[in-house]
Amino acid sequence: LSKERESYKVGYIIEVILGCNRCINNTNGSVLYVGDSQGGMTDEIMKFQIRKTIEEHLKKEKRLNPKGIKVLSLFFIDRVSNYRSYDDSGDSVPGKFAIWFEEIYNSFISQPAFSNLNKDEVSKVHNGYFSADKKGLFKDTSGETQADDDTYKLIMQDKERLLDIENPLRFIFSHSALREGWDNPNVFVIAKLRSSGSEISKIQEVGRGLRLPFDENGTRQSQQTGEDFRLTYIIDFSERDFAKKLIGDINADGGKLAEGKITDQLL
Repeated sequence: LSKERESYKVGYIIEVILGCNRCINNTNGSVLYVGDSQGGMTDEIMKFQIRKTIEEHLKKEKRLNPKGIKVLSLFFIDRVSNYRSYDDSGDSVPGKFAIWFEEIYNSFISQPAFSNLNKDEVSKVHNGYFSADKKGLFKDTSGETQADDDTYKLIMQDKERLLDIENPLRFIFSHSALREGWDNPNVFVIAKLRSSGSEISKIQEVGRGLRLPFDENGTRQSQQTGEDFRLTYIIDFSERDFAKKLIGDINADGGKLAEGKITDQLL
């Protein structure tokens, strides 16, 4: 069924589920406990994706900022705690994604090629939009809860601010797939630091970047201007088949979505 995909070659078959030990035993001898993963996205892969996202983003900023077009990049993440967590006192502390992001962003923005974009403190160029519990602490959600509705409203309220080219916020971290009503047209890069289940959720995620942008005067841009407003979609090898199918479907419908390199050797 997987068309002999290499990652399935070892044949993970559950032999027994041990509820008392909160683990499963597989026929190949491996044991997975709650919270463990096997063959998933590693820190090395996700750091590489963050690096590519920042690099692509800054290249687009350098080209589009002089035209008055704000560039946004969107990260879909697996756990809120990987971006923002809490210490024993309940104070907010950065998760590993936020730490990696700032380290990598600083390494790029200090390069001569991007020196003209170095206008803001790194802490101001990224932020997360997450649902919160009754105590105001951010939490993981399914995307279909009342808390997700509240997050959606917050993003909609901030929409105009996000499109302001003078506003330093350019990198957005989100846990759940943003609702279809969030029609933010200036998302130029989407990176998935997680694996999605259904094809519908994947399409919803890609859809956040399939909009023609507005400039600082509120004028929607057109492909007829000769400008390239192509979305950069950064995924790992597990979504290779979905990406190829999506490109094929769009091109078959008369679209102009060109297929770029899918570097499964690296990701």
